[in-house]
Amino acid sequence: MCGIAGYFDQREHRTIPEPVLRAMTDILAHRGPDGSGFYRAPGVGLGHRRLSIIDIAGGVQPMPSEDGKVQIVFNGEIYNFREVRKELQALGHVFRRDSDTEVIIEAWRAWGEACVDKLRGMFAFAIWDEGARMLFLARDRLGVKPLYYADLGDGRFIFGSELKALLKWPGLSRAIDPRAIEDYFAYGYIPDDKCLLSAVSKLPAGHTLTLRWGQSGAKPRAYWDIAFDGHVKGTPEALAEELTARMREAVALRLVADVPVGAFLSGGVDSSAVVALMAGLIDTPVNSCSIGFDDPAYDETGHAETIAKRYATHHRARTVTTDDYGLIDTLVQAFDEPFADASALPTYRVSELARETVTVALSGDGADEAMAGYRRYRLYMNEERVRGSLSAGLRQSVFGRLGRAWPKLDWAPRMFRAKSTFEAIAMDSAEAYFHAVSVTPDRIRSRLFSDSLKREIGGYWAGTLYTDTMRAAPADDMLGRAQYADLKVWLPGDILTKVDRTSMAVSLEAREPLLDHELVSWMAGLPSDLRLRGGEGKWLLKKAMEPYLPREILYRRKMGFSVPIDRWFRGALADRVAALANGSNVAGSGWFDMTYFSACAAAHRSGRADHSRLLWQMLMLEGSLAALAATPAAALAA
Repeated sequence: MCGIAGYFDQREHRTIPEPVLRAMTDILAHRGPDGSGFYRAPGVGLGHRRLSIIDIAGGVQPMPSEDGKVQIVFNGEIYNFREVRKELQALGHVFRRDSDTEVIIEAWRAWGEACVDKLRGMFAFAIWDEGARMLFLARDRLGVKPLYYADLGDGRFIFGSELKALLKWPGLSRAIDPRAIEDYFAYGYIPDDKCLLSAVSKLPAGHTLTLRWGQSGAKPRAYWDIAFDGHVKGTPEALAEELTARMREAVALRLVADVPVGAFLSGGVDSSAVVALMAGLIDTPVNSCSIGFDDPAYDETGHAETIAKRYATHHRARTVTTDDYGLIDTLVQAFDEPFADASALPTYRVSELARETVTVALSGDGADEAMAGYRRYRLYMNEERVRGSLSAGLRQSVFGRLGRAWPKLDWAPRMFRAKSTFEAIAMDSAEAYFHAVSVTPDRIRSRLFSDSLKREIGGYWAGTLYTDTMRAAPADDMLGRAQYADLKVWLPGDILTKVDRTSMAVSLEAREPLLDHELVSWMAGLPSDLRLRGGEGKWLLKKAMEPYLPREILYRRKMGFSVPIDRWFRGALADRVAALANGSNVAGSGWFDMTYFSACAAAHRSGRADHSRLLWQMLMLEGSLAALAATPAAALAA
């Protein structure tokens, strides 16, 4: 695992100043503390920070081809590199190292841009081909590894693993994209089709970008997609066996390393399944770790210990206080862009714990999206049955009115909090699912945003990304469309961003076997009733794991990696939030009705409402604006 940065001049042969390339690269030292390397030539520059995992002695980067005409910087792991190497050797390619990086170089020389089709792994890499005067960028299919870039408008192009690398370029515009603010408050993160800074872009998951000397206007090209089309056939029993075999293979591939490997173990279905399969593949005890909380309502360590004992893992657990909000500023620095998934705090802590004994940790991320594990899928399909039984006019007339009239009873038992359900039933299917995943609803954003921000947004609506993605999805039903949108938007934007930034902040490589693209494609092809059946998400996966995991693990209610931010904003963080109303970056931006925001904060503090997610979003945005030295007011006026 590594950090990469670079530069390409498409018009002239201006060479990047050595101090600038070094600064862009070394700001990523947390991603690669084991060494650094640089390549500079007229019109091009590549920088690399290395976390040594495979071929520790020979995997130094930037790595040249044998003739020196091709250079690569690479972040990630190619799990099938030995198989691809054999295929290349049969074509006459010669290898000098036992390195997955060299395999990518030779794959490029053999197949050009189609080389990505051969690679099974997580990756973001840049290849400089001197003979073709071409820079080729690629990102893995599901977006495990990030890649930011900026076209500077004068023929020069820069890129890096994180936004902070690009900020080292002198004069890079810090102007904010106002549409990214709409996205951030809708989703709690900024999806990959935008960046907080309007001058910067993210290479989308499953895309490549090819830049050629003397040409401009290059656009990312998609090289992979997924279909929820029910093409996988078989009896549930046979498919459960095949699923187990495919999961075992995905885990086995991710055990290849020349450094210690461990696993996160939360006590949930997915991480427990990964640990169970690991235990059957290695001769030594699995190194597992988990984070517990001092509040039983948030603590899962008992479930993790059940699995640890069953598989005799070398298990380490650490209890942290549920008031562990001291990481806020650390997370701001790690994420650069505002990121409001509060589970990043315990994810950082468990990564920190794992790094004390291992360099690589396997996680259970990905199965919820591929196998319909989230509770919201069940609720959404229940709403779909109601929508399907009533005309659009009747739904909008009856449920639309109920949704508008029903009070927002955050304090009441769940059965009485029907406002969101009524609102969703009145909408069409795609809009209703966006409503389900939205952090701050449309009605709240409308009141929170100032008139000047609304003018700058110009009618842009964050939900368009989800609704367009769902409507164009290659899926047989609305469940598949919802899962497709989550895999394309939520997974890379939230889940994988969270795991990448928190693990890399402590120089830990996280691997996600349940996001192996061949496994995910197969799972997506299952009939929908094998993913969600009788209100049970991940139905087939749980059946497949019954011989490996106890029922109390498989069928208990999903907890998630929660932290009590609602309580924090009624206690220790209440004053910090109240202070945002005056003298802060967000107050000075002109984007928000701070009187309304202060009223939300007061209502939350009194217990009349739960605005914890909105308050957390505003707090994290404030930190990002300060860290990026952004100029919001100037950006909106530009």
